[in-house]
Amino acid sequence: MVRRSVNLIPKAPVSVMVDLAVAAEQLGFERCWVYDEGLATRDVYITMAAILLATNRLKVGPGVTNAYTRHPGQTAAAIASLDELSGGRAFLGLGAGGSLTLDPLAIGRDRPLETVRQAIVACRSLFAGATVDMDGPGFSLRAASLDYGRPDIEIWLAGRGPRMLDLGGAAADGVMLDFIHKPSLGDYVGRVRAGAERTGNRPGICYSTMIVTNQRALEVVRLHMTYRLVDSPPAIREAIGMSDHDSGLIRAALSDSLEAAAHHVPDEWVFPFVISGTEEECATELSDLIDAHGLDEFMIAVFDADHGGDLLEATARVLGAR
Repeated sequence: MVRRSVNLIPKAPVSVMVDLAVAAEQLGFERCWVYDEGLATRDVYITMAAILLATNRLKVGPGVTNAYTRHPGQTAAAIASLDELSGGRAFLGLGAGGSLTLDPLAIGRDRPLETVRQAIVACRSLFAGATVDMDGPGFSLRAASLDYGRPDIEIWLAGRGPRMLDLGGAAADGVMLDFIHKPSLGDYVGRVRAGAERTGNRPGICYSTMIVTNQRALEVVRLHMTYRLVDSPPAIREAIGMSDHDSGLIRAALSDSLEAAAHHVPDEWVFPFVISGTEEECATELSDLIDAHGLDEFMIAVFDADHGGDLLEATARVLGAR
């Protein structure tokens, strides 16, 4: 049976995120990821600490953090502290960082593949209690160590590029595939498994998207397709008919607001990335994708806190219909 997880974007107060996480746990969700989007959201670590204190079984981690806005050494210390606080329920989700997070802070992504690779090595070593010396393109460590980590804290990687997916398969405990172009999902899974085969690794694969059963859900997800589309590989943008001019319009509008950018995203650019239709149709489509690609976990993204409870219940029904 596929595991259930939820990804919360903390644009609402922390107390609201806690209520959603508690509801998710009661509905049988096993993992709670929390977006780390810098200035666009509440602080990810404060939010995760509050969720861990209010729940009993949920595994909780950033979905995902990056090595540019926070030093990976500080990230490792924060995750190890959360893990200690919760009795072993923390995990680390890492990625290269996206436009929504990095652009307002005027941070560029220098050598993202190597930066993420070294962040995985650094955090895994620190969790294991090793003393770490490292020089990376974006950070360094000198005789760094933690004495309160747990060696088997899971490290998950999220990415879209072929080399990043290969890295996740080779070196991470799991790979999160977030809002992937559905016709290309098999290629993405294949790249993860190729990396895993090369090193003998056995990563889990988590597929994440939105379940769209009404117009309200479509409008909510349209907002969050904006930065995802401009960060998508050129081949995917070409496949949906999105030009460089279109990408430029969206990116420019993002400096104003998600709402402004969403005006440049038509329906036909959204549907190839989401599960849509009636709940019965969504259950069939999702079941087919899980079976076809051997997915281990499905994660629902909750962007709209006001209707998040309804979405969690609908997702539980869709997954329960498998």
